Amino acid sequence: MKDANPNVTKELNEHTKYYRSLTINMVLIIVLVSIMPLILASVTIGYFFDISYKEKVADHVVTLVKKHQQSIDSFLKQRVANIRSLARIFSFDQLNNDAFLKERLLVLQEEYGSIFVDIGLVNQNGIQIAYAGPYSLKNADYSKSEWFKQSIDTDVYVSDVFHGLRGVPHFIIAVRREREDGTRWILRATVDFESFNSLVENIRIGKTGFAFILNRRGEFQTQPRFEISKTKAPYIEFMAGEKIRPDQIGFVEQSLGSGEDTLHVMAPLKGGNWLLAFQQNSSDAYKVLEYARLLTLGIFWLGGLGIIVVAILLSKRMVRHIARADLEKEMMNEQVIEAGKLASLGELAAGIAHEINNPVAIMAEEAGWIEDLLTEEDFKDSENLDEFRRALSQIRTQGKRCKEITHKLLSFARKTDPTVKNVQLNEMIEDVIALSEQRAKYANVKLFSELDNELPTVDVSPSEVQQVLLNLVNNAVDALEPQGGKVTLSSKVENNFIVIDVADDGPGIPKANLSRIFDPFFTTKPVGKGTGLGLSICYGIIKKMGGEISVSSAVSLGTTFHIRIPVPEKAATESSG
Repeated sequence: MKDANPNVTKELNEHTKYYRSLTINMVLIIVLVSIMPLILASVTIGYFFDISYKEKVADHVVTLVKKHQQSIDSFLKQRVANIRSLARIFSFDQLNNDAFLKERLLVLQEEYGSIFVDIGLVNQNGIQIAYAGPYSLKNADYSKSEWFKQSIDTDVYVSDVFHGLRGVPHFIIAVRREREDGTRWILRATVDFESFNSLVENIRIGKTGFAFILNRRGEFQTQPRFEISKTKAPYIEFMAGEKIRPDQIGFVEQSLGSGEDTLHVMAPLKGGNWLLAFQQNSSDAYKVLEYARLLTLGIFWLGGLGIIVVAILLSKRMVRHIARADLEKEMMNEQVIEAGKLASLGELAAGIAHEINNPVAIMAEEAGWIEDLLTEEDFKDSENLDEFRRALSQIRTQGKRCKEITHKLLSFARKTDPTVKNVQLNEMIEDVIALSEQRAKYANVKLFSELDNELPTVDVSPSEVQQVLLNLVNNAVDALEPQGGKVTLSSKVENNFIVIDVADDGPGIPKANLSRIFDPFFTTKPVGKGTGLGLSICYGIIKKMGGEISVSSAVSLGTTFHIRIPVPEKAATESSG
């Protein structure tokens, strides 16, 4: 067996390389064009979602801290009000009685539970002269205690948490009063630390979110759940301000030495002397955000993999179509050569037709001249006169036939413009209605006409006008199908124009589509029902006539197409006359 032609083999190899390179380039372009918007969209959406979610978490934590700030402040104010009420209602002499104080303490404990531990009356020298409670603190000397020094000069004082004489954490509420002789005395009550600590201990979010209370020196006023010694800096800085507003809230996200970021939320208590602090690890607070990021990343990779697979399959399919198109192109090139031969034959036929036309015309003229000669005296009595007349008639008939044949050859050989005639448009409208009635009947559409009987004639191509009207009527019927309706064709004269309106009461055309309705290939019909060329062709035909075509429509109110064809000056003058 002989080897294949080297030139053919080389050409096949070149085609294979070309199509392989084309496939790779198409895959790369499709992947880049598809993935770049996906990346940009993912990054943009992820960025704004990150900000939005963090703001949401911050707002939630701040709202929680504000709520408990109000709750704790309300707790302190109520306890202060309890002790202040006792100091106002009862006199020094009444309160300077252990049994009476015990009764008051029992009433408070019955009302508020174990919040109040004990209660005592302290004179201006710092000696507790009356006491009710579980400890032996009567005659206790508080003259050197910090809380006594502060409360003796203040109407109401709430101390920090301290251990004091009893050795357990607590804080006191002290209310100062004066006797008639000017001596001062203090009614003090101890608030149970566990009851107070439970107000803060219950503030929990997630696994690491907890709250606690500090004073201005950074000392704990409640027992924190976790170690926070490394994170006191934000709280101390917040408390360092000269004047802290009651509604002031601090929010800080700080990175610890271990690399773990932590959220800190701060709110003032007790007039700015205490600080309600909330702390949570950022990874715990933004746990859902991390899940969303991982999910988005997974979706992105799956989407990217899908894009690559689709790009490869689509590119291979398109390249196969291109290869098939190239093969068909080569075959068409051969057909073009054959078509060129036919075109040459057409030109040859046109030339022959011209050449035949002239002798045939001369033959017809000569036949007419001979017929004239037969009327002379010399030929009237000829025995073959009838035969001559028959022959001349046959010559004229065959000449006419030759003329028709050559005309057809000429029409085949070259394109001719549509014939322009003087027509009455009302008659054409009636013809179009008659042609469309059968189809409209099946679509449950009724056709009506409102024609101006004084309409002048115009010089137009009947076939083109008929094409425009039929297209508009068919479009109206399509719009009304299957619910049905009516289509009205009307005519009138307006400002030297014949105006033809094709109106339907269908669903109308959306405003967004009106500006594109005459664009080539634009269609709102389903695939397979329209090419988008009908109205574009109509527009071109009317413009060629020197006229105008426009549309007015509203959704649910129907559509009307307006055709304006200029009236010749002579016809317009006769019509106005």
